[in-house]
Amino acid sequence: MAKQIVKQRQDVTGLNCIKGESGKVIVDDKGIKDSWKEYMEKLMNEENEWDHMISAEVKEGPADCIRMVEVRAVLKKMKRHKAPGLSELVAEMIQATGDIGTQWILDLCNGIVKEGSIPEDGKSSVVLPISVDGVAQW
Repeated sequence: MAKQIVKQRQDVTGLNCIKGESGKVIVDDKGIKDSWKEYMEKLMNEENEWDHMISAEVKEGPADCIRMVEVRAVLKKMKRHKAPGLSELVAEMIQATGDIGTQWILDLCNGIVKEGSIPEDGKSSVVLPISVDGVAQW
């Protein structure tokens, strides 16, 4: 699947320049790659602060199963016209499957709850930085 995605994106070209953390414009390929690497490492590794005032009850025993009405509510709330993920599925495709697709998603989610782990292929993601104005900055 990853090879297929790489092949599909071969015509996508990189940015010619990027503003680094200091505000300086970087134009060389190595500098751009290093700058993105620094940015992504900082983004993915920083801790978010929270007020510790939020509490939750501890749940004992097995987790509750997800219900069909919950899956339908989530599918109805999904935003349309968004870019697909690695699965190449968009909300419109999932919503168009009707009861068959809803049942499949319900079974998948309840299987995850029952097993207590997410399948390996569901743990993959790709972060793709996109510049709106032609000069990426952070």
